Amino acid sequence: MSNEKRPYRMKRRAELEERTRLRITESAVALHEELGPAHTSISAIAERAGVRRSTVYRHFPDEETLFDACSSHWRAENPPPDPGAWSSIEDPEERTRTALGAMYAFYRRTEPMYVSLLRDEPLVPVVARRLRDFYDYLRVVGDDLAAGRGLRGRRARYARAALGHALAFPTWRSLTQQQGLRDDDAVELMSRLVEEAADSGTARA
Repeated sequence: MSNEKRPYRMKRRAELEERTRLRITESAVALHEELGPAHTSISAIAERAGVRRSTVYRHFPDEETLFDACSSHWRAENPPPDPGAWSSIEDPEERTRTALGAMYAFYRRTEPMYVSLLRDEPLVPVVARRLRDFYDYLRVVGDDLAAGRGLRGRRARYARAALGHALAFPTWRSLTQQQGLRDDDAVELMSRLVEEAADSGTARA
């Protein structure tokens, strides 16, 4: 009889361990968003998750593994916009407006986390490493939006710089939080900036 119960007990134990791991991960994510990674201690994570510090270390022996788990969990819950939603739009201006609309809606949903991450980026090396992936994503989006414009030289540089600026989280936050624009107004303004940049070097390109 005991042999029959053993697989059940092992399965039950594995399920409990997975739940504990998830609870620790979710607690760390919440604290990273509220306080920032630089101010999130293992003790605070353990207290929020209702476990001991040793339990946290048993699941996540170092900062890297913990942050990787937090990042994967948060991204699964908050995926960035899929470039496929606008990549097939032939008109460059419409493609830019569509992309900026999607990005600014994403920033609106995820603002607290990005505020914390960007503030702590210079302080926590693992944060800087993980943010590189997001910066690479933004560069790919910018390249996609610059394509099909037939720009070269100065015009290409201006347009690409304007796109990079328009896609950045600090730009969205400045326009909406400091300058008080609505998201759609910010999209309109940055779209005009990109088009002006693309035309600005016509006479000298």
